[in-house]
This record gives sequence, C-alpha cells and structure tokens, in this order.
Amino acid sequence: MKRIITIIKNYGGIKMDYILRTYNLTKEFKKFSAVKNLNMSIKQGEIYGFLGENGAGKTTTIRMIMGLIKSTSGEIELFSEKETKQNRNLLQRIGCMIEYPGFYPNLTAGENLDIHRRMMGMQDKECIIESLKVTGIQDVKDKKVKEFSLGMKQRLGIARAILHHPEFLILDEPTNGLDPSGIKETRELILDLCKTKGITFLISSHILSEIQQMATKIGIIHKGELLEEIEYDELQRRNRHYINIKVNNDKKAAVILEQKLHIRDYVVWGKNNLRVYEGLQEASRINSILISNDVSVDELCVKIDSLEDYFLKLTKNKHYNV
Repeated sequence: MKRIITIIKNYGGIKMDYILRTYNLTKEFKKFSAVKNLNMSIKQGEIYGFLGENGAGKTTTIRMIMGLIKSTSGEIELFSEKETKQNRNLLQRIGCMIEYPGFYPNLTAGENLDIHRRMMGMQDKECIIESLKVTGIQDVKDKKVKEFSLGMKQRLGIARAILHHPEFLILDEPTNGLDPSGIKETRELILDLCKTKGITFLISSHILSEIQQMATKIGIIHKGELLEEIEYDELQRRNRHYINIKVNNDKKAAVILEQKLHIRDYVVWGKNNLRVYEGLQEASRINSILISNDVSVDELCVKIDSLEDYFLKLTKNKHYNV
C-alpha cells in the first residue's frame, strides 16, 4: 500500500515538524504504574499507530494528552509548546474520540453535532453538513442516533471530532466492535482525511493487521512502557523473508537443517513449524532433503515477517528480560 507523504504546514512563518512530544510521561495509580517514562513523538502529517494489548496503557496516555487526567510526572508538548494550565487552548486544535462515542440517542445526528458546535463556540452551522459529508453520513443527518449501527456511530464520532477542523485527531480503538465492512470503511476514511485534509493521526489499537494497513509510524507499548517507535518503512526493511515449513516432526527437521544443510539461521515457530531465514533460493532442495530423510513436509513457502510477528517478538523479549 502506498504510504501517505508527510505534510508540513507553516504557522506564522514557523515550520512545525512535531505535533506531539512527551517527555518521561508517567501515570501511577497508588501502587500501580499505568504508564512509565513514556517518550513519544508524532510529526505533522503522520498516521501514528499506537499498538498494545488491552490494559497496556494506551487509553491512559491519551487521557493525559487530552488533559482528562493529570500525569504523575513528565511533560507533554503540543504543537511545539509545553502543555500548561495557561495554554490549554492548544487542545482546541485537537479532535478526539476515546473508546465508544456517546450521544443523545433520542436526538438526530445533526442535533447531536449542533450541541457540540455550540459547546465549541462555533457560529457557522455549515460545519455540521461539512463534517457529515466528509465522513459519508450526510444522508442520515435527520435520523435519530438510537437507530444507528455501531459503524454509523463510529463515523458520527469522527464527524464530531473533526467538526472544528482540528489539525490533530486522536482515535482510541476506532474499529472496536465493527464488522469487516465497517473496519474497511473506517480505515479508508482515516487515510482520506490524512491525505485530503492534512490531518495528523494518533490511533490506538490492539488490532495489528489494521494498523499495518494505515500507519506511517508505529509505537509499541507493553505494560505501560513504550518499547519502540519505528517508521513503517523501516519496519518493512527490518522484517525478513523466510521459508515457512510445516512438518510432522520439528525436532528431527531441525537436526537435518543443521547437519545435512548446514543451516543455522532458523527458528521453531510453534509446534511442527519452522522459519528458515537463509537459503531462500534453495527451497526445493530443502524440501527434497527433508523428505528423503523421512520428514513429511505439509507446507513449504516463502513469506515475510508481519507486524504481528514483530510485535510478538518485541513483547516476548521484554517479558523474558523483566
């Protein structure tokens, strides 16, 4: 998939590269550390995939960024300014949808957005039609929210988040509970908003396959710690091609790989499954030698490590190093 090129705007003659930076951001709840010394950086125009299992600290981080909870220590920098009580107006340049969006069920989509418009101090009602059109739900402006599907509510939540034309949009698990069609529509909407409106995104998720199709940069959080930040293009370069081999006896196959084929760069990946990272041009020879040594080969094909593989490898290593 073609990646979105970073868009750099100019505000008041000052070139702003970073939308968000955090410095040793920490949140402790009594004896539990939800977020530990987190250092995150998001450049303008990026789609930042914030990956982690449920309970890893994603939502807590977002709540601190949005000022909904106070950090225990550390600093937050938005639009190249340190966030303080004196410059809380910075948050007006951000749109946010945390967890499931809440609406007045007996009011229409337009009425719900109009309430938000007035709360934001916006005079022009045209922003309602515009945001509904951008999110593709202008035809349900007069429909009551209680009649909406979950996917429609997610779209309405994004419409509300972009009502005031934010430069930075934070979405917390935006595809949670959606069917495949709803997930695809949400993904395409996010990509379009980034491309056509120049909106920078922070998207938290535990669904790695979805983030892999959107993100230009990825941050992996595990038990409150940001283990790694990496550009998606760099991640692709790091991930390696391998021969995936499914056999009836992984131990015997491993011995043959080492003794008969002199292959050392391989791993046993689950029961009776091996990944061989060398000799990619000799797949047929490997297959032949395994079979001739009484190892049944059920599958042999060349693949590449996925984001899921990378995530599991990173969090597994962290687990063993604790």
